Amino acid sequence: MSNKTIGLIAGGILLLVSTWSCKVPQNNFLKENKSLPAVYGGLSSDSVNIADLNWRTYFADSNLISLIDTALAHNQELNILQQEIQISQNEIQTRKGEYLPVVQMGAGMGAEKSARYTRFGALEEELEVKPGTPFPEPLPDFAFGLRASWEVDIWKKLRTAKQAAVVRYLASTEGKNFMTTNLISEIASSYYELMALDNLLKIIDQNIEIQSDALNVVQQQKAAAKVNQLAVNRFEAQLLNTKNRQFAIRQKITETENRMHFLTGQMPHAIVRNSDQYLELNIDTLSPDGIPAQLLLNRPDIRKAELELSAAKLDVQVARANFLPSLSIRADLGFQAFNPAYIVDPKSILYNLAGELMAPLINKNAITASYNSASSRQIQAVYQYEQSILNAYVDVLNQLAKVENFNKSYAMKSREVEILTQSTQIANTLFYSARADYAEVLLTQREALEAKMDAVEIKMKQLDAKVNIYRALGGGWK
Repeated sequence: MSNKTIGLIAGGILLLVSTWSCKVPQNNFLKENKSLPAVYGGLSSDSVNIADLNWRTYFADSNLISLIDTALAHNQELNILQQEIQISQNEIQTRKGEYLPVVQMGAGMGAEKSARYTRFGALEEELEVKPGTPFPEPLPDFAFGLRASWEVDIWKKLRTAKQAAVVRYLASTEGKNFMTTNLISEIASSYYELMALDNLLKIIDQNIEIQSDALNVVQQQKAAAKVNQLAVNRFEAQLLNTKNRQFAIRQKITETENRMHFLTGQMPHAIVRNSDQYLELNIDTLSPDGIPAQLLLNRPDIRKAELELSAAKLDVQVARANFLPSLSIRADLGFQAFNPAYIVDPKSILYNLAGELMAPLINKNAITASYNSASSRQIQAVYQYEQSILNAYVDVLNQLAKVENFNKSYAMKSREVEILTQSTQIANTLFYSARADYAEVLLTQREALEAKMDAVEIKMKQLDAKVNIYRALGGGWK
C-alpha cells in the first residue's frame, strides 16, 4: 500500500471523526447543592463528634455488645449485601476486560463436498494434489491457530464504563456501612425496649402485690361491716385490670426477643440483660454533636448517594461516546490444510488483519434515547444526593430535640412518681383509719401505676434518643 493511499485513508478518518464530533451532544450536568448550616438549629457546636466513638465505647454494656457482635457476624441481610458487593467487584473485572485485546486459541476439522455441476465442483474434478493424486472428495479441512480482536478505546468509553463500575462498587460498600449503622441502632433500641418491658412487668407485679393487700383489708372491713360489697368489687376489679396488663407486656417481650433473634441470625434463646439498673442508665454520652458539615463524611447514606451521582455522570459520558465512531481491529494467525500431513508446512500458514471504523449515520434513536436517559438519571441522582443531605440534617435536628425534650419530661415525670407514691401511702393510711373514701385510694393507686409506667416509657424514649443521635450523626460503621 503506497504512502499516498495511507494518507488518503488517514485523511478520511480525520474527516469522519471531525464530522461526527460536531453532531455529538454536549454534557450539561446539573450541579448539586451540598451546602449545610454552620451549626445545628442555632446551637453552638465544635468539631468534636460522638459519631467518631467506636460503638463498643458508646454502648458500654457487655450484654448489648455481645448481641451486636453476633448480629454483625450472622445477620442474613448484611451477608446478602456482602455478596452484592462481591458482584459489584466482579463487574469491575468485566468492564476491564472489554477494553483489553481478546486472544483465542482454537482448532477445528471438517469436510466439504461441492456439487459436480458448479464452479467449484467442476474445478475440483480437474485438479490433482500431485501428479497422479486426485483432489480429495469430500475435501477434509484441518485448522488450528490464534484469533485476536480488539476494540480500540479511542474515546475512553470502555475505560469510563469501568470507572463507573468502580464507583458503584464503592457505593455498594457505603450501602453496607449504612446497613451496619442501622443494624447496630436497631439491636440497641430493641435491647433497651426489652429492659423497659421487664421494668413495666416488675411495676405491674409490685402493684398487684399492693392491690392484693388492699383487697384483703377491704374484705376484712366488709366482714366487720365497715364497708359494703361495692368497695370490695371496686378493689377486686382494679386488681383484675392490673393483672390483665401482664399478658400484653409478656407478648410484647416475646415479639421483641424474636425480632432480636432474627436480627442476630440465630434461633430463639434466652437474651441476657440486666434490667434492674434500667432507670439508672445515664445518657451523658449524647454530646457533643459536632458540626453539620461532618455529615458529608460520616453518614454512609450521603457518601453512597454522592458516589452514585459520580457514577451517573460517568454513565452520561459513556452514552455520549456512542455517537462517535468506534475502531475495532481483528487478526487471525494459524495453519490450515486438507491433510494433517501438510498442517505444519509453511505453505499452510494463513493470516489476516483487518480494521473497521464504524459510526452511526441514520436512525440514531436508540443511542439518543440512551443518552437522554443517562442525563435524566444524572439529574435524578443530584436530587437524591441533595435529599439525603437534607434528610440527614433534619434527622439530627429531630434527635437533638428528642434528647432535650425527653430529658425534661423524664425529670418531671420522676417527680410526679415520687409525689403519687407518697400519696398512695397517705391514701392507704387514711382509708384504713376511716378518714378517706375507698374511691380516693383506688384513684391514687391507678394514677401512681400510670405514672410509673409512663416514667419507664419516657426512659425508653430517652435511650432511644441516645441510639438515634449516634446513628443520625453517622456513628457505628467505622
